[in-house]
Amino acid sequence: MSTEQELEKISSSQKEFQSLLDQDFKDRKLKENEIIKATVTEVTKNFIIVDCKAKMEGMIPLEEFKNDDELSKIKVGSQIDVYLERIESFKGEIVISREKARKMKAWKKLEKVFETQEEMTGYITGKVKGGFITTVEGLPCFMPSSQIDVKPLKRIDHLMNTPVRVIATRIDKNRGNVCVSRRAVLEKSKNAEIIEALKKINEGDIIEEAIVKATTDWGIFLDINGIDALLHVSDLSHGRVKKPSDLVTIGQKIKVKITKIDKETNRVSASVKALTENPFENIEKKYKVGGVYEGIVTKIMDYGCFVKIEDGVEGLIHNSELDWTNRNIKPNKVLSVSQKIKFKIVNIDKDTKRISLSYKATTENPWDKVKDKIGKEVKIKINNITDKAIFGDLVETKLAGMLHYKEISYQENIEDLKKFKKSEIINVKIIEVKDDKIRFSKRALEKDPLSWFKDNRKKIGDVITTRIHEVLKTGVKVAIDQDKKLIINIKKMDLAKDVADARPEVFSKGNALDAKITELDIINRRVKLSVKAAQMDEEKSLIAKFGEGATKSGATLKGIFEKAIGKKDKKK
Repeated sequence: MSTEQELEKISSSQKEFQSLLDQDFKDRKLKENEIIKATVTEVTKNFIIVDCKAKMEGMIPLEEFKNDDELSKIKVGSQIDVYLERIESFKGEIVISREKARKMKAWKKLEKVFETQEEMTGYITGKVKGGFITTVEGLPCFMPSSQIDVKPLKRIDHLMNTPVRVIATRIDKNRGNVCVSRRAVLEKSKNAEIIEALKKINEGDIIEEAIVKATTDWGIFLDINGIDALLHVSDLSHGRVKKPSDLVTIGQKIKVKITKIDKETNRVSASVKALTENPFENIEKKYKVGGVYEGIVTKIMDYGCFVKIEDGVEGLIHNSELDWTNRNIKPNKVLSVSQKIKFKIVNIDKDTKRISLSYKATTENPWDKVKDKIGKEVKIKINNITDKAIFGDLVETKLAGMLHYKEISYQENIEDLKKFKKSEIINVKIIEVKDDKIRFSKRALEKDPLSWFKDNRKKIGDVITTRIHEVLKTGVKVAIDQDKKLIINIKKMDLAKDVADARPEVFSKGNALDAKITELDIINRRVKLSVKAAQMDEEKSLIAKFGEGATKSGATLKGIFEKAIGKKDKKK
């Protein structure tokens, strides 16, 4: 065989080998960005050489194994997981990473346990703002301070760099963030213990030694055989409890009855009052509506006072039942806490466990006395003067009443209000007591000027002689009596029969004026006088006397008047 034939044969063999090698690489199905198995072929001072079944062997720096216990175990022939980044770089080399493989495996595991909420082992390696760095599966994770324990810890030295059980609470692969919680593991364990403990107790059980763990304004937290239970303030006693801390102390053992177990929330409710008889069961036999009893004031509110009648039984005295004279009086102005008082039971509602009491009902009712004084003279002290009235208190009872300006004098002049001053004591007469309201009158102490009509036997239809007291634009005021205490208005329309003569300006003060009584109601104080009506009556009288056949003879009303006047003059 010639040399050329031999070279051609060798070249053909090499091509065949390369073809077979390429085909072998294709069959291995290596894919980038995946974890593959690699066999260690050599361990050098700085690198670990591995066979990835690629065209070339890969090299892994020893730094990627410095935190890995496997480094001491790695020998020629050992198989390790590596991350295939590039099958062939621009240099023709395979690019692999042990560290990335480990992180990728860790992420996959974290994602799996996050979905299942499985527990993992981690190491708290450092403290940062808001929490701690916790290494889990070789990955640095964040544990918030609130998640390190079920209760705040002052020190965590005992937890540093030691194995702790955690649960992944949040994973963000894109950002490489993982949050873990030790607290969730502890609570899970605690809940399991509670569930087992709950199986040993039932609703209605009596616990002889429940331990007081904490107190609040609204209840007490108890430890019942390792189970947290709530004793609400309303379940401490049948009566009112101001503060639970007044009854118990931390660490004290008390007897309770289990009233409710919520297995969904693992919450237990307990009661002390359930161990004693409800005093309201026979309340109506022990206390009667209308009866007077004694009790202790336990609490004062804006709307009234609570009174202890007996253990577990309280009643309310509303503000309106504190004082006869002031329905809106402040309770602390009348009563004080711990004060022993007498009260009258107003109402008992067994269903709602409410008892209404009255404090004022045990004292003399001043309104009963004041009703007996209607029409009698009393003294009042002025406490306020408004635009139209005076308000004052009866000196004897301090009951408040009103004196309207029209009741100051019979003239009903609003200016009379200016005559009085605050705190002045004046004499008045009680004219009405109705709905806890008193009406006073000062003019009722004087003789009613309208009695003049009765004294002089005057009635509707009579004509009386008056004197003009004052001329107004709307009419005139006339005085009927000599003392000028009885002043009555005569309207402009009633001044004269003829409109031209019914002008107030033609009249003068002091002139005599005859007027007819057209309305007289002394009770309602209504009197009406009319000059016009008097003139019309006089005219009718003259016509009746002198005007017979006047229309036939042509006689005039003027002639009749002159004739009548002439006859009167002759008689004189």
